[in-house]
Amino acid sequence: MKNHSNKLDNQNTKELQGVKALLISALAFSIMTVCVKQLKGRIPVAEIVFLRALFSLIITRVMLYNKQVNPWGTNRGLLLLRGLLGTIALLCIFKALEFLPLGSATIIQYTYPTYVSLAAWIFLKEKINLQMILSVVIGWIGVLLVVQPNWIIINGMELPIEDVAVAISGALFTALAYICVRKLSKDEHPLVIIHYFPLVSVPLTFPFFISNGVTPLGGEWLWLIGIGVFTQIGQIGITKGLKHLPAARASCISYSQVLFATIWGIIIFSEQINEYLIIGAMLILVASLISINAKLKVI
Repeated sequence: MKNHSNKLDNQNTKELQGVKALLISALAFSIMTVCVKQLKGRIPVAEIVFLRALFSLIITRVMLYNKQVNPWGTNRGLLLLRGLLGTIALLCIFKALEFLPLGSATIIQYTYPTYVSLAAWIFLKEKINLQMILSVVIGWIGVLLVVQPNWIIINGMELPIEDVAVAISGALFTALAYICVRKLSKDEHPLVIIHYFPLVSVPLTFPFFISNGVTPLGGEWLWLIGIGVFTQIGQIGITKGLKHLPAARASCISYSQVLFATIWGIIIFSEQINEYLIIGAMLILVASLISINAKLKVI
């Protein structure tokens, strides 16, 4: 009886550690988005991604060396694809953050769990059911309310369709990157998966950095450093959280980033919200929860 009690206490402790790690991760990612918006579009997106990736690459290689883990992994083709998809997703997300309100951009980005389920059906031949169909319908209604096109009562908050398209593309590529991560997590060390993200981002964005880069001024260096630091903290937090919690619970906790981003948007950027954005955000959350709790085996 005592051994059973000790095991239960140990499990509870691990779950608590996982919850804390994921909350720290969500907070870190939300602060990262604040740093991106503080640059106010003066620094090209490709340069931001390049500098962020360079910072992450150095830190991750040090961590791999300290843990004596082979940085190259075994399934290098899929690892490279994960890095490419993640890089494209990040470029889209950062671009959307330049022009969209922080809360709206984050909410649209968090449609990705629905796309994960659809991508699993298409690429991993997983079955799709009524839950997934319902998730897609509810999620897109939520997106429409957040975007508020001109055929909805807009109160001056209609979002530019091209910027919304970029944000949705970011969510789509995030979903595809997550499909790769799910496949890779069976055999690869988490740090190896993280390592390939900047390993691809650096050479991919370097030509744009050379041709279109601008020299950061004054406080811009702090915002760029902040992007690198808080992104790395966020990635480490997700890795630790998924070690101790089931994916469904972990994903639910990660949605706290939407709350954090909305709060930062109101406090720091004086962004306005209305009932349509609130209802849309709630619908996207419901759609995503339906999606991540559906019985789809992707790994």
